[in-house]
Amino acid sequence: MQYLLRRIGFYLAALWVAITVNFLLPRLMPGDPVLLLVARLQGRVDPHAIDALRIQFGLNTNQTLFQQYLNYLNDLAHGNFGISISNYPTPVSDVIGTSLAWTLVLVGTSAVISFVVGTMLGALAAWKRGSWFDTVFSPLLTFFQAIPYFWLALLLLYVLGLDLRWFPLGFGYDIDLTPGFNFDFILSAVDHAILPAFTIVISSVAGWMLGMRNAMLTTLAEDYVLMAQAKGLSERRVLITYAARNAILPNITGFAISLGFVIGGALLTEIIFSYPGIGFILLSAVQAEDYPLMQAIFLLIALIVLIANFLADLLYVVLDPRVRQEG
Repeated sequence: MQYLLRRIGFYLAALWVAITVNFLLPRLMPGDPVLLLVARLQGRVDPHAIDALRIQFGLNTNQTLFQQYLNYLNDLAHGNFGISISNYPTPVSDVIGTSLAWTLVLVGTSAVISFVVGTMLGALAAWKRGSWFDTVFSPLLTFFQAIPYFWLALLLLYVLGLDLRWFPLGFGYDIDLTPGFNFDFILSAVDHAILPAFTIVISSVAGWMLGMRNAMLTTLAEDYVLMAQAKGLSERRVLITYAARNAILPNITGFAISLGFVIGGALLTEIIFSYPGIGFILLSAVQAEDYPLMQAIFLLIALIVLIANFLADLLYVVLDPRVRQEG
């Protein structure tokens, strides 16, 4: 219990630091996003209207930075992320809501698949080290991981999409369909997601496999694994209960961290495949100096990283008795 309380205190402090940095960084960037918005309007705007826009976007120059910070904390406490500058007058929550589901489904599912498949392959490769399975899969998957992601994505898009026409070339669904919970739309969305998901899995599964393989090789030399084998336990039980259970701990930490990049790390995927996710929205927000939208996305990434790491700590308590003894 003491261990969990310490971790909760740590993550609360980390969340406060993330919120503070999230507030400060956009305001340290050069330029004025309100003037950029006014320039896009291509007309004369009353100076009082410009001041009103700054207040609406939380950029009131008549307030000190500390007063703006307090207002920002108050808005966060009430779930108010402000108005998007680049999508004015749409609220930030609406902009994120329309794109977040696409990113979570595509990149989140791909991340889980690559983690599960890579971890299983790594455990088997270590258990059967020196066999044809280890000899073939380890260098093959390492080769795909060594290929730059954008080049691999473009190659698969050209061969499987443009040349062979097995998959659509881009976007999240057929443009002649209306988004909704119906069979035609869901089938179209799945069809459009297969190729980018396959690219993500192929390019990332080797990292999980090699990490698990290396950890397994160390674990297999431990005394408790040798004792389990000497007792005559089945290979499956020794592999799963004694070896893989302890070797997977570093991979769990890496997976928890990678979940935070399910949102921000989808940028290249969504640009190359024209996928309507939040990564492309983040790029647009940075280019337009859209403070409210940038802050909301960065805060969302920080929250996911912290929550995922906290869940990893809880899983550590279950898998490793030594962690429970620390409390």
